[in-house]
Amino acid sequence: MSIAPITTSTRLDLPPLRLGGITVDTPVVLAPMAGITNTAFRRLCREYGGGLYVSEMVTSRALVERNPESLRIISHDEDELVRSVQLYGVDPKTVGAAVRILVEEDRADHIDLNFGCPVPKVTRKGGGAALPWKLDLFTGIVQTAVREASRGNIPLTIKMRKGIDEDHLTFREAGKIARDAGVAAVALHGRTASQFYSGKADWNAIAELREALPDVPVLGNGDIWSAEDAIRMVQQTGVDGVVVGRGCQGRPWLFGDLMNAFEGRDERHQPGLGQVADTVYRHAELLVDTFGNEMMALRDIRKHMAWYFKGYVVGGELRAALAAVPTLEVLRGLLDQLDRTSPYPRTDAEGPRGRAGSPKRTSLPDKWLEARRLNPEQQADIAAAEVDISGG
Repeated sequence: MSIAPITTSTRLDLPPLRLGGITVDTPVVLAPMAGITNTAFRRLCREYGGGLYVSEMVTSRALVERNPESLRIISHDEDELVRSVQLYGVDPKTVGAAVRILVEEDRADHIDLNFGCPVPKVTRKGGGAALPWKLDLFTGIVQTAVREASRGNIPLTIKMRKGIDEDHLTFREAGKIARDAGVAAVALHGRTASQFYSGKADWNAIAELREALPDVPVLGNGDIWSAEDAIRMVQQTGVDGVVVGRGCQGRPWLFGDLMNAFEGRDERHQPGLGQVADTVYRHAELLVDTFGNEMMALRDIRKHMAWYFKGYVVGGELRAALAAVPTLEVLRGLLDQLDRTSPYPRTDAEGPRGRAGSPKRTSLPDKWLEARRLNPEQQADIAAAEVDISGG
């Protein structure tokens, strides 16, 4: 992997992130992403740099029912020093039962709760980023989860958005409720649910939350596409660490850049096309180990192709073939067609990646915004929000 110094002399000295008894030397967290942050991708990222690597989100109900896929999702490699799991749920009892399983069966060292999902399938049921609007429900879930996690001395954190939209912000109250409940840290994505991933993340809101919660670590999320973005976020907001999601898609070496930045080094990874090809093949091999099935693994690697080769000279026909690759053998042949001497394309390979979506009115349950507490009908229907979908 080619590593080159950056031109700026900006450096950052940030202490390790402490979550209960866990010390994360590089204060960087890999955001849980459905279909992305499985054991294969987490291993790739860990090989480049330090941080806390969170698994794909699992629904509390699926875990309590011991759904085979949910048990696969929360599995970790033996050398993952901190087994980090993110849970999604809308019912305090179910979330509590799921946390209890993770604690009593020694399946996690850190647990995160998702309150950031903007997907209509979730928010229309009152889940994800819509849930903190109901203060009683949010409080019940966080208090129950913290209590169950504390039985095993496992730190519990939350990840959330600013709110439903600019007229219905929730991050201020939610942050204080979580702090008072005893969470180990609060992560804020500086967008509302209605923004989805469009526009710019509001780092001012992150700074506001950092100032409002001086007695608990606050992490910032949103628009971190490079180590320099992370530096700027820390300088502008005062956060204790950063959470990286879409910025590392097709760029697991970003964690090496982040580690260098947080340790005061200027070196950045600038892989040529041959190095990217080698990483793609290794990713595919790791996915075969993860799924135990070559067909499933190669189906999974396809969505990564556009991210890996963003900005590189590949050619339309070859890109299309890579996006439909059926086997490791075919993948090897396709990658061998690339010009391995092609250099790093710099800014063309950097910046935003993935689908941002567009601003839209958030789908919500009937009369959801009329009050900050659940009414009897909403109380009866809320459990329907527990579906297998992630985001945030």
